[in-house]
Amino acid sequence: MNRRHRLLPILATVLLVASACSTSSPSGAPGTTNPTAGAPGTTAPEPTAVQTFAIPSFSPAALRWYCCLGTGEDPTQKPTEDKVAAGFATKHPGSSMKLEVVTYDDAVATLSTQIGPNPPDIAGPVGISGLASFKGQWLDLAPYLQDSNYDMSIYDPKTVEFFKQDGVQVGVPFDLYPSMLWYKKEFFSEIDLAEPPHEWGAKYTMPDGSQVDWNYDTLRQVAMLLTVDKNGKDATDPAFDPAHIVQFGFEPQRDDLRQTGAYFGAGSLVGDDGKTVVIPEPWKAAWKFMYDGIWKDHFIMTESQFNDAKIGGGDQAFFGGHVAMANNFLWTSYGVTGDEAVVKDWNLAAIPSYNGTATSPLNADTFSIIKNSKNPDAAFAGMVYLHQDSAEELLPIYGGIPAVTSDQDAFFQGLANAAGYPAGVDWKVAKDAIQFADFPNFEAYMPKYNETINILQKYRSRWTTTPGLNMDQEIEKLRAEIQAKWDAS
Repeated sequence: MNRRHRLLPILATVLLVASACSTSSPSGAPGTTNPTAGAPGTTAPEPTAVQTFAIPSFSPAALRWYCCLGTGEDPTQKPTEDKVAAGFATKHPGSSMKLEVVTYDDAVATLSTQIGPNPPDIAGPVGISGLASFKGQWLDLAPYLQDSNYDMSIYDPKTVEFFKQDGVQVGVPFDLYPSMLWYKKEFFSEIDLAEPPHEWGAKYTMPDGSQVDWNYDTLRQVAMLLTVDKNGKDATDPAFDPAHIVQFGFEPQRDDLRQTGAYFGAGSLVGDDGKTVVIPEPWKAAWKFMYDGIWKDHFIMTESQFNDAKIGGGDQAFFGGHVAMANNFLWTSYGVTGDEAVVKDWNLAAIPSYNGTATSPLNADTFSIIKNSKNPDAAFAGMVYLHQDSAEELLPIYGGIPAVTSDQDAFFQGLANAAGYPAGVDWKVAKDAIQFADFPNFEAYMPKYNETINILQKYRSRWTTTPGLNMDQEIEKLRAEIQAKWDAS
Protein backbone atom coordinates (compact mmCIF):
# COMPACT_ATOMS: atom_id res chain seq x y z
CA MET A 1 0.00 0.00 0.00
CA ASN A 2 2.97 2.31 -0.22
CA ARG A 3 6.24 2.71 -2.06
CA ARG A 4 8.41 1.89 0.92
CA HIS A 5 10.24 -0.71 -1.16
CA ARG A 6 12.36 2.01 -2.75
CA LEU A 7 15.90 2.24 -1.43
CA LEU A 8 16.88 5.18 0.75
CA PRO A 9 20.56 5.51 -0.12
CA ILE A 10 21.53 8.39 2.16
CA LEU A 11 19.60 7.03 5.12
CA ALA A 12 21.44 3.78 4.49
CA THR A 13 24.80 5.51 4.77
CA VAL A 14 23.73 7.16 8.00
CA LEU A 15 22.62 3.90 9.53
CA LEU A 16 25.91 2.21 8.73
CA VAL A 17 27.34 4.45 11.41
CA ALA A 18 24.36 4.60 13.77
CA SER A 19 23.71 0.87 13.91
CA ALA A 20 27.39 0.08 14.31
CA CYS A 21 27.28 2.06 17.55
CA SER A 22 24.25 0.19 18.85
CA THR A 23 24.52 -1.40 22.27
CA SER A 24 20.83 -1.98 22.87
CA SER A 25 20.32 -5.66 22.13
CA PRO A 26 19.36 -7.81 25.11
CA SER A 27 22.35 -9.13 26.98
CA GLY A 28 23.65 -12.64 26.71
CA ALA A 29 24.55 -14.90 23.81
CA PRO A 30 21.51 -16.04 21.82
CA GLY A 31 21.37 -19.80 21.53
CA THR A 32 23.08 -20.47 24.83
CA THR A 33 21.58 -22.49 27.63
CA ASN A 34 20.21 -20.83 30.74
CA PRO A 35 23.27 -19.76 32.74
CA THR A 36 21.50 -20.42 36.04
CA ALA A 37 21.31 -24.15 35.33
CA GLY A 38 24.06 -26.16 37.03
CA ALA A 39 26.07 -28.93 35.41
CA PRO A 40 24.90 -32.52 36.07
CA GLY A 41 25.74 -33.54 39.61
CA THR A 42 26.22 -29.98 40.82
CA THR A 43 24.00 -27.60 42.73
CA ALA A 44 22.55 -24.86 40.63
CA PRO A 45 23.42 -21.34 41.80
CA GLU A 46 20.73 -19.16 43.26
CA PRO A 47 18.84 -17.40 40.44
CA THR A 48 19.74 -13.75 39.98
CA ALA A 49 17.16 -10.97 39.93
CA VAL A 50 17.73 -10.33 36.22
CA GLN A 51 17.78 -13.37 33.95
CA THR A 52 20.16 -13.43 30.99
CA PHE A 53 18.59 -13.43 27.55
CA ALA A 54 18.81 -16.84 25.90
CA ILE A 55 16.95 -18.47 23.03
CA PRO A 56 15.14 -21.65 24.05
CA SER A 57 16.77 -24.77 22.65
CA PHE A 58 15.66 -25.91 19.20
CA SER A 59 16.41 -28.62 16.66
CA PRO A 60 18.50 -27.56 13.63
CA ALA A 61 16.34 -26.67 10.65
CA ALA A 62 16.45 -25.30 7.13
CA LEU A 63 14.49 -22.04 7.40
CA ARG A 64 12.81 -20.11 4.61
CA TRP A 65 12.83 -16.31 4.85
CA TYR A 66 10.01 -14.82 2.73
CA CYS A 67 10.39 -11.31 1.35
CA CYS A 68 8.89 -8.82 0.45
CA LEU A 69 5.61 -7.74 2.06
CA GLY A 70 7.33 -4.43 2.80
CA THR A 71 10.72 -3.22 1.68
CA GLY A 72 13.52 -5.58 0.57
CA GLU A 73 13.09 -6.30 -3.14
CA ASP A 74 15.46 -3.67 -4.53
CA PRO A 75 18.38 -5.37 -6.36
CA THR A 76 20.84 -3.30 -4.35
CA GLN A 77 19.40 -4.71 -1.11
CA LYS A 78 19.61 -8.37 -2.04
CA PRO A 79 23.41 -8.90 -1.66
CA THR A 80 23.19 -7.79 1.97
CA GLU A 81 20.11 -9.92 2.56
CA ASP A 82 21.81 -12.94 1.03
CA LYS A 83 24.85 -12.38 3.22
CA VAL A 84 22.65 -12.13 6.31
CA ALA A 85 20.77 -15.30 5.38
CA ALA A 86 24.01 -17.22 4.90
CA GLY A 87 25.28 -16.02 8.27
CA PHE A 88 22.51 -17.84 10.13
CA ALA A 89 24.31 -21.15 9.55
CA THR A 90 27.42 -19.72 11.19
CA LYS A 91 25.43 -18.45 14.15
CA HIS A 92 23.54 -21.74 14.54
CA PRO A 93 25.56 -24.65 13.07
CA GLY A 94 23.40 -27.32 11.50
CA SER A 95 20.70 -24.82 10.54
CA SER A 96 20.34 -22.67 7.45
CA MET A 97 18.26 -19.79 6.14
CA LYS A 98 17.22 -19.31 2.52
CA LEU A 99 16.04 -15.91 1.28
CA GLU A 100 13.05 -15.98 -1.10
CA VAL A 101 12.36 -12.62 -2.76
CA VAL A 102 8.95 -11.97 -4.29
CA THR A 103 8.17 -8.48 -5.58
CA TYR A 104 6.05 -6.25 -3.34
CA ASP A 105 3.24 -6.17 -5.89
CA ASP A 106 3.03 -9.99 -5.98
CA ALA A 107 3.97 -10.78 -2.38
CA VAL A 108 0.46 -11.08 -0.93
CA ALA A 109 -0.86 -13.28 -3.73
CA THR A 110 2.20 -15.53 -3.71
CA LEU A 111 2.21 -16.01 0.05
CA SER A 112 -1.50 -16.84 -0.10
CA THR A 113 -0.69 -19.88 -2.22
CA GLN A 114 2.16 -21.02 0.04
CA ILE A 115 0.89 -20.38 3.54
CA GLY A 116 -1.17 -23.58 3.69
CA PRO A 117 0.61 -26.45 1.94
CA ASN A 118 4.15 -25.09 1.76
CA PRO A 119 4.63 -22.34 4.32
CA PRO A 120 7.81 -20.33 4.69
CA ASP A 121 9.02 -19.85 8.25
CA ILE A 122 9.74 -16.13 8.55
CA ALA A 123 8.28 -13.18 6.64
CA GLY A 124 9.81 -9.75 6.55
CA PRO A 125 10.28 -6.96 6.46
CA VAL A 126 6.51 -6.84 6.82
CA GLY A 127 4.44 -3.84 7.79
CA ILE A 128 1.05 -3.48 9.45
CA SER A 129 -0.75 -3.92 6.14
CA GLY A 130 1.09 -7.12 5.29
CA LEU A 131 0.35 -8.53 8.73
CA ALA A 132 -3.30 -7.56 8.39
CA SER A 133 -3.55 -9.30 5.02
CA PHE A 134 -2.85 -12.58 6.82
CA LYS A 135 -4.58 -12.02 10.14
CA GLY A 136 -4.62 -15.19 12.21
CA GLN A 137 -1.73 -16.72 10.28
CA TRP A 138 1.07 -15.41 12.48
CA LEU A 139 2.69 -17.19 15.42
CA ASP A 140 2.03 -15.78 18.88
CA LEU A 141 5.47 -14.67 20.02
CA ALA A 142 4.51 -14.02 23.64
CA PRO A 143 5.55 -17.45 25.01
CA TYR A 144 8.87 -17.28 23.18
CA LEU A 145 9.57 -13.73 24.33
CA GLN A 146 8.82 -14.72 27.90
CA ASP A 147 10.85 -17.95 27.84
CA SER A 148 13.87 -16.16 26.38
CA ASN A 149 13.62 -13.15 28.71
CA TYR A 150 13.48 -10.90 25.66
CA ASP A 151 13.75 -7.32 26.88
CA MET A 152 10.75 -5.49 25.39
CA SER A 153 11.51 -2.36 27.42
CA ILE A 154 14.00 -1.30 24.73
CA TYR A 155 11.03 -0.27 22.57
CA ASP A 156 8.45 2.47 22.91
CA PRO A 157 5.33 0.69 24.24
CA LYS A 158 3.27 2.31 21.48
CA THR A 159 5.34 0.61 18.80
CA VAL A 160 4.99 -2.74 20.57
CA GLU A 161 1.21 -2.34 20.47
CA PHE A 162 1.37 -1.81 16.71
CA PHE A 163 2.38 -5.43 16.31
CA LYS A 164 -0.52 -6.98 18.19
CA GLN A 165 -3.55 -8.59 16.55
CA ASP A 166 -6.47 -9.20 18.90
CA GLY A 167 -3.99 -9.09 21.78
CA VAL A 168 -1.59 -11.55 20.13
CA GLN A 169 2.01 -10.33 19.77
CA VAL A 170 2.77 -11.16 16.13
CA GLY A 171 5.89 -9.04 15.78
CA VAL A 172 8.64 -7.14 17.56
CA PRO A 173 9.36 -3.59 16.32
CA PHE A 174 12.30 -3.34 13.93
CA ASP A 175 12.19 -0.03 12.04
CA LEU A 176 9.87 2.99 11.95
CA TYR A 177 8.84 5.53 9.32
CA PRO A 178 6.94 8.42 10.94
CA SER A 179 5.25 11.11 8.86
CA MET A 180 5.77 14.84 8.92
CA LEU A 181 4.92 17.94 6.88
CA TRP A 182 7.60 18.51 4.24
CA TYR A 183 7.85 22.04 2.84
CA LYS A 184 9.81 23.96 0.23
CA LYS A 185 11.43 26.91 1.97
CA GLU A 186 11.87 29.00 -1.17
CA PHE A 187 8.14 29.28 -1.81
CA PHE A 188 7.61 30.74 1.67
CA SER A 189 10.48 33.22 1.46
CA GLU A 190 9.40 34.42 -1.99
CA ILE A 191 6.24 35.97 -0.51
CA ASP A 192 7.65 36.67 2.95
CA LEU A 193 5.41 34.03 4.52
CA ALA A 194 6.28 32.43 7.86
CA GLU A 195 7.36 28.81 7.61
CA PRO A 196 5.21 26.13 9.26
CA PRO A 197 5.99 25.46 12.94
CA HIS A 198 8.48 22.72 13.72
CA GLU A 199 7.30 22.13 17.25
CA TRP A 200 4.24 19.91 17.54
CA GLY A 201 1.35 21.92 18.96
CA ALA A 202 2.99 25.31 18.35
CA LYS A 203 1.20 28.32 16.88
CA TYR A 204 1.58 29.71 13.36
CA THR A 205 2.27 33.37 12.57
CA MET A 206 -0.11 34.69 9.92
CA PRO A 207 0.87 37.49 7.50
CA ASP A 208 -0.86 40.06 9.74
CA GLY A 209 1.27 38.93 12.69
CA SER A 210 -1.50 37.13 14.52
CA GLN A 211 -0.76 33.82 16.24
CA VAL A 212 -3.19 31.04 15.30
CA ASP A 213 -3.42 27.30 15.86
CA TRP A 214 -1.50 25.24 13.33
CA ASN A 215 -4.50 23.25 12.14
CA TYR A 216 -5.91 22.29 8.76
CA ASP A 217 -7.93 25.50 8.47
CA THR A 218 -4.70 27.46 8.85
CA LEU A 219 -2.94 25.16 6.39
CA ARG A 220 -5.72 25.78 3.87
CA GLN A 221 -5.27 29.55 4.14
CA VAL A 222 -1.50 29.28 3.80
CA ALA A 223 -1.75 26.76 0.95
CA MET A 224 -4.01 29.07 -1.07
CA LEU A 225 -1.46 31.88 -0.75
CA LEU A 226 1.16 29.45 -2.04
CA THR A 227 -0.91 28.25 -5.00
CA VAL A 228 -0.01 30.29 -8.07
CA ASP A 229 -1.19 30.38 -11.70
CA LYS A 230 0.90 31.14 -14.78
CA ASN A 231 0.22 34.87 -14.35
CA GLY A 232 1.53 34.94 -10.80
CA LYS A 233 -1.92 35.18 -9.17
CA ASP A 234 -2.48 33.16 -6.00
CA ALA A 235 -5.61 31.17 -5.24
CA THR A 236 -7.06 33.94 -3.01
CA ASP A 237 -7.05 36.40 -5.93
CA PRO A 238 -10.37 36.79 -7.86
CA ALA A 239 -8.29 36.82 -11.06
CA PHE A 240 -6.68 33.43 -10.27
CA ASP A 241 -6.81 31.00 -13.22
CA PRO A 242 -7.35 27.42 -11.93
CA ALA A 243 -6.89 26.02 -15.44
CA HIS A 244 -3.23 27.05 -15.53
CA ILE A 245 -1.69 26.38 -12.12
CA VAL A 246 2.11 26.25 -11.96
CA GLN A 247 2.56 25.91 -8.19
CA PHE A 248 0.39 24.09 -5.65
CA GLY A 249 0.13 24.86 -1.96
CA PHE A 250 -0.35 21.38 -0.55
CA GLU A 251 -0.34 17.69 -1.39
CA PRO A 252 -1.95 15.09 0.91
CA GLN A 253 -0.67 11.53 1.12
CA ARG A 254 -3.01 9.90 -1.39
CA ASP A 255 -1.81 6.30 -1.72
CA ASP A 256 -4.69 5.00 0.42
CA LEU A 257 -7.85 6.79 1.60
CA ARG A 258 -7.36 5.31 5.08
CA GLN A 259 -3.97 6.96 5.12
CA THR A 260 -5.36 10.28 3.89
CA GLY A 261 -7.92 10.12 6.69
CA ALA A 262 -5.41 9.19 9.37
CA TYR A 263 -3.65 12.54 9.04
CA PHE A 264 -6.80 14.04 10.59
CA GLY A 265 -7.03 11.38 13.29
CA ALA A 266 -6.43 7.73 14.09
CA GLY A 267 -9.26 5.36 13.33
CA SER A 268 -10.53 2.21 11.70
CA LEU A 269 -13.31 1.22 9.34
CA VAL A 270 -14.19 -1.66 11.65
CA GLY A 271 -16.98 -1.09 14.18
CA ASP A 272 -16.96 -2.47 17.69
CA ASP A 273 -18.75 -5.65 16.58
CA GLY A 274 -15.96 -6.44 14.10
CA LYS A 275 -18.30 -6.62 11.11
CA THR A 276 -19.95 -3.22 10.70
CA VAL A 277 -18.34 -0.53 8.55
CA VAL A 278 -17.95 2.75 10.40
CA ILE A 279 -16.31 5.76 8.77
CA PRO A 280 -14.38 7.72 11.43
CA GLU A 281 -15.47 11.35 11.59
CA PRO A 282 -11.90 12.68 11.13
CA TRP A 283 -11.58 10.60 7.95
CA LYS A 284 -14.76 12.10 6.52
CA ALA A 285 -13.37 15.56 7.26
CA ALA A 286 -10.02 14.67 5.64
CA TRP A 287 -11.67 13.35 2.49
CA LYS A 288 -13.85 16.45 2.18
CA PHE A 289 -10.81 18.64 2.80
CA MET A 290 -8.96 16.90 -0.05
CA TYR A 291 -11.93 17.08 -2.40
CA ASP A 292 -12.57 20.78 -1.74
CA GLY A 293 -8.85 21.46 -1.99
CA ILE A 294 -8.84 19.97 -5.49
CA TRP A 295 -12.10 21.23 -6.99
CA LYS A 296 -13.08 24.32 -4.98
CA ASP A 297 -9.93 25.95 -3.63
CA HIS A 298 -7.48 24.44 -6.16
CA PHE A 299 -4.48 24.15 -3.86
CA ILE A 300 -4.30 20.34 -4.29
CA MET A 301 -3.61 18.60 -7.61
CA THR A 302 -6.22 16.72 -9.59
CA GLU A 303 -5.30 13.18 -10.58
CA SER A 304 -4.32 14.27 -14.08
CA GLN A 305 -2.07 17.01 -12.70
CA PHE A 306 -0.58 14.53 -10.22
CA ASN A 307 0.26 12.17 -13.10
CA ASP A 308 1.59 14.91 -15.38
CA ALA A 309 5.34 14.41 -15.64
CA LYS A 310 5.85 18.18 -15.83
CA ILE A 311 3.97 18.83 -12.58
CA GLY A 312 3.34 15.91 -10.25
CA GLY A 313 5.24 13.11 -11.90
CA GLY A 314 2.82 10.43 -10.69
CA ASP A 315 5.01 9.35 -7.77
CA GLN A 316 5.14 11.78 -4.85
CA ALA A 317 4.18 15.21 -6.14
CA PHE A 318 6.46 17.09 -3.74
CA PHE A 319 9.46 15.69 -5.62
CA GLY A 320 8.65 17.65 -8.78
CA GLY A 321 9.28 21.08 -7.28
CA HIS A 322 5.77 22.45 -7.83
CA VAL A 323 4.34 21.79 -4.36
CA ALA A 324 4.92 23.98 -1.31
CA MET A 325 3.84 21.51 1.43
CA ALA A 326 3.12 17.79 1.63
CA ASN A 327 2.23 15.30 4.34
CA ASN A 328 4.38 12.22 3.92
CA PHE A 329 6.56 9.54 5.49
CA LEU A 330 10.26 9.47 6.24
CA TRP A 331 10.81 6.88 3.52
CA THR A 332 9.99 9.48 0.87
CA SER A 333 13.33 11.20 1.49
CA TYR A 334 14.64 9.16 -1.46
CA GLY A 335 13.02 11.72 -3.78
CA VAL A 336 14.57 14.85 -2.28
CA THR A 337 18.16 13.79 -1.67
CA GLY A 338 21.21 13.47 -3.85
CA ASP A 339 22.33 15.28 -6.98
CA GLU A 340 19.28 14.28 -9.03
CA ALA A 341 16.75 15.76 -6.57
CA VAL A 342 14.75 18.69 -7.94
CA VAL A 343 13.79 19.98 -4.49
CA LYS A 344 16.89 20.79 -2.44
CA ASP A 345 15.65 23.59 -0.15
CA TRP A 346 13.21 21.59 1.97
CA ASN A 347 12.67 21.23 5.68
CA LEU A 348 10.31 19.41 8.03
CA ALA A 349 7.45 20.76 10.11
CA ALA A 350 4.74 19.45 12.43
CA ILE A 351 1.59 18.03 10.89
CA PRO A 352 -1.40 20.32 11.48
CA SER A 353 -3.96 19.40 14.09
CA TYR A 354 -7.61 18.55 13.62
CA ASN A 355 -10.02 19.28 16.46
CA GLY A 356 -7.03 20.04 18.67
CA THR A 357 -5.14 16.79 18.03
CA ALA A 358 -2.14 16.27 15.75
CA THR A 359 -1.69 12.80 14.28
CA SER A 360 1.35 11.36 12.53
CA PRO A 361 0.44 8.16 10.64
CA LEU A 362 3.21 5.63 11.10
CA ASN A 363 4.69 2.96 8.85
CA ALA A 364 6.64 0.27 10.70
CA ASP A 365 8.23 -3.05 9.79
CA THR A 366 9.07 -6.29 11.57
CA PHE A 367 9.98 -9.92 10.94
CA SER A 368 7.19 -12.34 11.84
CA ILE A 369 6.80 -16.10 11.96
CA ILE A 370 4.16 -18.02 9.99
CA LYS A 371 1.94 -19.83 12.49
CA ASN A 372 2.03 -23.15 10.62
CA SER A 373 5.78 -23.07 10.13
CA LYS A 374 7.16 -26.59 10.37
CA ASN A 375 10.00 -25.25 12.50
CA PRO A 376 8.55 -22.64 14.89
CA ASP A 377 11.26 -22.97 17.54
CA ALA A 378 14.05 -22.58 15.00
CA ALA A 379 12.08 -19.80 13.32
CA PHE A 380 12.08 -17.84 16.58
CA ALA A 381 15.86 -18.16 16.65
CA GLY A 382 15.86 -16.92 13.04
CA MET A 383 13.64 -13.98 13.90
CA VAL A 384 15.94 -13.00 16.79
CA TYR A 385 18.93 -13.35 14.48
CA LEU A 386 17.38 -10.93 11.96
CA HIS A 387 16.28 -8.45 14.64
CA GLN A 388 19.44 -8.43 16.73
CA ASP A 389 22.49 -9.99 15.13
CA SER A 390 21.69 -8.59 11.67
CA ALA A 391 20.33 -5.15 12.55
CA GLU A 392 23.67 -3.50 11.83
CA GLU A 393 23.51 -4.80 8.26
CA LEU A 394 19.77 -4.69 7.55
CA LEU A 395 18.75 -1.35 9.04
CA PRO A 396 20.98 0.62 6.65
CA ILE A 397 19.50 -0.95 3.53
CA TYR A 398 15.91 -0.57 4.74
CA GLY A 399 16.36 3.04 5.86
CA GLY A 400 13.91 3.32 8.75
CA ILE A 401 14.48 4.72 12.22
CA PRO A 402 15.66 1.98 14.58
CA ALA A 403 12.74 0.89 16.74
CA VAL A 404 15.14 0.44 19.67
CA THR A 405 14.75 3.81 21.39
CA SER A 406 18.35 4.02 22.63
CA ASP A 407 19.58 3.83 19.02
CA GLN A 408 17.49 6.70 17.73
CA ASP A 409 19.63 9.64 18.85
CA ALA A 410 22.62 8.21 16.99
CA PHE A 411 20.44 7.73 13.92
CA PHE A 412 19.27 11.35 13.89
CA GLN A 413 22.74 12.65 14.66
CA GLY A 414 23.93 10.72 11.65
CA LEU A 415 21.28 12.38 9.51
CA ALA A 416 22.30 15.81 10.76
CA ASN A 417 25.89 15.14 9.71
CA ALA A 418 25.17 13.35 6.44
CA ALA A 419 25.99 14.75 3.04
CA GLY A 420 23.16 15.00 0.52
CA TYR A 421 20.64 16.74 2.78
CA PRO A 422 19.97 20.50 2.94
CA ALA A 423 21.73 22.28 5.74
CA GLY A 424 19.69 22.66 8.89
CA VAL A 425 16.99 20.05 8.37
CA ASP A 426 15.14 19.83 11.68
CA TRP A 427 15.25 16.08 12.31
CA LYS A 428 13.78 16.55 15.77
CA VAL A 429 10.42 16.95 14.01
CA ALA A 430 10.68 13.36 12.80
CA LYS A 431 11.79 12.03 16.16
CA ASP A 432 8.95 13.80 17.97
CA ALA A 433 6.46 12.55 15.37
CA ILE A 434 6.69 9.02 16.77
CA GLN A 435 4.86 10.21 19.91
CA PHE A 436 1.92 11.29 17.72
CA ALA A 437 1.60 7.98 15.89
CA ASP A 438 -1.88 6.87 14.88
CA PHE A 439 -3.28 4.14 17.08
CA PRO A 440 -5.06 2.15 15.86
CA ASN A 441 -2.88 2.24 12.79
CA PHE A 442 -4.65 3.01 9.53
CA GLU A 443 -3.29 -0.20 7.95
CA ALA A 444 -4.66 -2.46 10.71
CA TYR A 445 -6.90 -5.43 9.99
CA MET A 446 -10.36 -5.13 8.47
CA PRO A 447 -12.57 -7.84 6.94
CA LYS A 448 -12.04 -8.67 3.23
CA TYR A 449 -8.81 -6.72 3.52
CA ASN A 450 -7.53 -6.64 -0.05
CA GLU A 451 -11.02 -6.39 -1.57
CA THR A 452 -11.74 -3.41 0.68
CA ILE A 453 -8.53 -1.71 -0.41
CA ASN A 454 -9.63 -2.08 -4.03
CA ILE A 455 -12.92 -0.32 -3.22
CA LEU A 456 -11.07 2.48 -1.46
CA GLN A 457 -8.78 2.89 -4.46
CA LYS A 458 -11.77 3.11 -6.78
CA TYR A 459 -13.30 5.95 -4.78
CA ARG A 460 -10.00 7.75 -4.38
CA SER A 461 -9.65 7.75 -8.16
CA ARG A 462 -13.23 8.95 -8.59
CA TRP A 463 -12.87 11.81 -6.13
CA THR A 464 -9.60 13.06 -7.63
CA THR A 465 -10.90 12.97 -11.20
CA THR A 466 -14.56 14.05 -10.91
CA PRO A 467 -15.76 17.54 -9.92
CA GLY A 468 -19.25 18.37 -8.70
CA LEU A 469 -19.78 15.39 -6.41
CA ASN A 470 -21.78 15.47 -3.19
CA MET A 471 -19.21 14.14 -0.76
CA ASP A 472 -21.70 13.20 1.94
CA GLN A 473 -23.44 10.97 -0.58
CA GLU A 474 -20.13 9.67 -1.89
CA ILE A 475 -18.91 8.67 1.55
CA GLU A 476 -22.18 6.88 2.24
CA LYS A 477 -21.89 5.03 -1.09
CA LEU A 478 -18.36 4.02 -0.14
CA ARG A 479 -19.50 2.77 3.26
CA ALA A 480 -22.39 0.81 1.77
CA GLU A 481 -20.21 -0.81 -0.90
CA ILE A 482 -17.65 -1.93 1.65
CA GLN A 483 -20.41 -3.23 3.93
CA ALA A 484 -21.87 -5.26 1.06
CA LYS A 485 -18.45 -6.76 0.42
CA TRP A 486 -18.01 -7.65 4.10
CA ASP A 487 -21.50 -9.18 4.27
CA ALA A 488 -20.98 -11.33 1.18
CA SER A 489 -20.04 -14.93 1.85
